[in-house]
Amino acid sequence: MDEKWLSERTFDHRDFADLELLAKKKADLGLSVSVCLPTLNVAATLGPILDICRTLKADGLIDQLAVIDSSSTDDTILVARAAGADVFLDRDILPGLAPAGGKGEALWKSLSVLTGDIIIWIDSDIANFHPRFVYGLLGPLLDDPEIGYVKAFYRRPLVTAAGGRQENEGGRVTEICARPLLNLFWPPLSSLVQPLSGESAARREVLESVPFFTDYAVEIGLLVHVLRQFGLSTIAQVDLEERVHTNQPLRKLGRMSFAILQAVFKLLGDEGLAMDIRSSDTRETFNLVGGEFVPASERILVIERPPFRSLDPADKGGFMEKV
Repeated sequence: MDEKWLSERTFDHRDFADLELLAKKKADLGLSVSVCLPTLNVAATLGPILDICRTLKADGLIDQLAVIDSSSTDDTILVARAAGADVFLDRDILPGLAPAGGKGEALWKSLSVLTGDIIIWIDSDIANFHPRFVYGLLGPLLDDPEIGYVKAFYRRPLVTAAGGRQENEGGRVTEICARPLLNLFWPPLSSLVQPLSGESAARREVLESVPFFTDYAVEIGLLVHVLRQFGLSTIAQVDLEERVHTNQPLRKLGRMSFAILQAVFKLLGDEGLAMDIRSSDTRETFNLVGGEFVPASERILVIERPPFRSLDPADKGGFMEKV
C-alpha cells in the first residue's frame, strides 16, 4: 500500500464544505461542471437526489444536470423531467454504433451529451443522498490541477429489502472479487478504499483519453487505464461518510463479478499475459426453483469502447435530442 499516496491523495468531504468558497474557486478557474446520473428503474430514489442537485446548481456548483436512462419501465423519466434534468436515452446516443449495454455503456455515451469540463457521475439509487456527494468529489479537482480522477469511498452497510442492516458489510464484490485482483496485478490501486464506487468525478480530457468497458466492468477498467496512462498521482479519493442503498442479491453480485473478470483478463492480455484458452462470455449457474436446483445460463458480453476522442467527429455529434 502506498502510504505517500494515501496521505497526499485522500480527502474528506468536510474539506470542501464551504460551498460559497468552492463556487468562487470554480468561477475563478473558468470551469464548468456536469453532474450525470445513470438510471434504470430508480423512480423511488431519483427525485430527492435531483432536488439536492438542483439546489447546488442554483448555488453555482453545477452547470448541467443530466440523466442517462437505460430504458426504465417505471416513472424514472417522468421524475427526471419534473426535476428539470436533461434526460437522454442511452440507446439513442451514438446510434450509428453497434449497441452494447449496462452501466459502462451509459457512462461512455454520456461523454457525447455532457458539456462540462468536469464530469461527476453519481449512482441514482442512493437513499441517503447529501450535497457532500457532489462537493466532496468536486473539491479535489478544483484544489489541485494535477488531480484528474476522483473516486468516492464511504462506509457501506448491508441493507436488505426487508430493512435489515449490518454495518460495513456492503461492497461484497469489491472485497471478494475486485480487491484481490488489484492486489495481485495492479498493487498501486490497492490503496483505494472503494475501487468500485459508483460515485466519481474527472476532468473531461482524462475521460476522453481512455477506453471504457461496458457493463459493471467500467469502474475497474477506468482505474487501470487511468493508472497506465496518467499515473497514480492523477487519482484521488474522498471520504463521503456513508452510502445507503438496497444491496443486490447474490445472483446479481455473481453477474457483476463475471463482467469484472472478463475485463481483467482483457487488461492482463494487453500487458502480455497470454491465455491458452478463449474465455467464455456465458455465465453458467443454478437457480433454486421449488426446492430444486435448475441450471441457468446468461450471456454477459463485456466489450471495450475506444477512447471517446478517437471517434470520428460525425459520430460524436450523432445523438438524439433530449427526451
